Amino acid sequence: MHRLLPVDKATDILPEYVGTPIADLLNYHNLGADFRSYDVAELLIGMCMDNRKSLRLPDNFAFVLRTGGANLQKTVFKVSFAIAVGGVTTIAIIGHTQCGMVNLESRKEQFIEGLITRGGATRELAVEHFERFSPKSEIINEVDFVLSEVRRLRETYPKIKIAPLIYRVEDNRLYQIQEG
Repeated sequence: MHRLLPVDKATDILPEYVGTPIADLLNYHNLGADFRSYDVAELLIGMCMDNRKSLRLPDNFAFVLRTGGANLQKTVFKVSFAIAVGGVTTIAIIGHTQCGMVNLESRKEQFIEGLITRGGATRELAVEHFERFSPKSEIINEVDFVLSEVRRLRETYPKIKIAPLIYRVEDNRLYQIQEG
């Protein structure tokens, strides 16, 4: 995680984010800034569905899409809608440490047993489900995945400012990812 840049004071925010909703996000969450009032969302946040993460945000500040691993590939229409109709001009992709989508193969048996026990699936269905869908959800490394997702979205939406961030579960803070 050597590419993570902490935000402990406003001057730690990267120059490309100063004066943008990304800076506001970092100020609200990490620095405890007073909330401003918003009539419409300025930001789209794509983040993992993990229940250990909660952002400190004012009402109406952001649209938030939560998917496994912050993978927005299956939510492209929703992202486009937030831009085209919602007026969003900025996106934050927030991965996190200790992500359950990393090394899925190590959880295969737990997944299968859980789907059988809690979901009512047969063993055969549970195995087929894991083998069919886990490759599409697997993340090798949280930071690298966030960067790849940001690159993909920048190609799709070249006018949108898109920031790669990581939420460290260990300290409940957002970190900027150093690109390049």
